[in-house]
Parts: sequence; C-alpha cells; structure tokens
Amino acid sequence: MRKTFDEQLDLLSQELTHMGALCETAIASATEALKKRDVDLAKHAIAADQEIDQQEREIERLCLKLLLQQQPVARDLRIISSALKMISDMERIGDQAADIAEIVKYMAEREIPNAQHLKNMSEFAMGMLSSSINAFVEQNADKARKVILDDDVVDSYFERVKADLIESLSQGEADKEDGQFLLDILMIAKYIERVGDHATNIAEWVVYGLTGAHPEETN
Repeated sequence: MRKTFDEQLDLLSQELTHMGALCETAIASATEALKKRDVDLAKHAIAADQEIDQQEREIERLCLKLLLQQQPVARDLRIISSALKMISDMERIGDQAADIAEIVKYMAEREIPNAQHLKNMSEFAMGMLSSSINAFVEQNADKARKVILDDDVVDSYFERVKADLIESLSQGEADKEDGQFLLDILMIAKYIERVGDHATNIAEWVVYGLTGAHPEETN
C-alpha cells in the first residue's frame, strides 16, 4: 500500500513540475512577445494558459484520488492539500501570462522606458516559480523559504519600472496615446509582480506541507 502511495506522490511531483514548466513557457512567451511585438508569440502564451487550465484539472483529479483511495494522514495529507493550493496559484500565473499577451496584441510599436528592468523582473519571477516547484519536488523547506525572501526583489523591480514610467510622463506633455501606452506597460509590470506573489504563495505552501506551520503564522 505504501509503495503504491509513494509512486502516486512521485507522479504528483512530475505533474506539478510539468505544470510549472507550462507556466514558465507562458510567461516567457508573453514577455518575449512584448519585446518583439510578436502577435504569434502572444497567441502562444494564451494557448499555454489553456494547457495550464487542463493540467490543473488533471492534478486535482490525482489529488482527490490520493485522498479518497489512500486516506493519508499527518504530513502526507498536508503535502497533498498543499499541492491543491499550489496549482491554484499556478493557474493564476497562466492567467497573468494570458493577460500580458492580450495587452501586447493591441499595443503600439513604441520603445519601452528602461525595458531592461521589465526583462530582469520577468526572469527573476520565473526563477522564483521554478525554485518553488523544485522545493516541493525535493521536499526542501529551506529552498522554499529563500523564494519567499526573494519576493522583495521582484517588488523592487516593480517600483523601478513604475518610477521610470512616472519619469517618462513628467518629461513633457503626454497625449492620450502616450498615456495609454504607459498605462499598458504599468499593467504588464503589475502582472509580472503578481507572478512573484504567486511563486511566494507556492513556496509558503511547500513549507506548510513539510513542517505543518505556514510561514505567515510564524512571523
């Protein structure tokens, strides 16, 4: 019985890793679409979001199977319940990637103020997501705790992007088109910042699954 349960837990880790990879693909496609103003890449990000939704349903079914057939207790139960929370956050990351892609599809062809900050922010947030999933697979609470601390870095990138946009507005009279473009960039930055928040949530659930204590409850 335990061998079967462990095999299904391994399958759960594999499915979560696959869902995390889909999320990374969606965010990478959306941000690359922004950089190149590539509508096809934007559509790819939207398609990836649909795959993420399907993967969420598959993992939900696997978790319910584990709960009903194996009747886990204590740490095993926490790990499964944490996985259910994690896929909810990953589904939201897919939504954020699709939201970015939808904006890109209708954006004007213009230079983005200090686009490097936006690129760095996106790459860092994706790294947080990857680390949070790996922390679950490796059952590594310390790695998950580092992800939680890294959220401050994404927040600082967001503040830099916002400051750059404010500076762009203050350099001269912005017309309606300018204002709409800068607002689009700010929205994209906020979506990426939310990816960092969701990666943090995932890491917090990993810690809970392994230790029985949610980080927010111990602060």
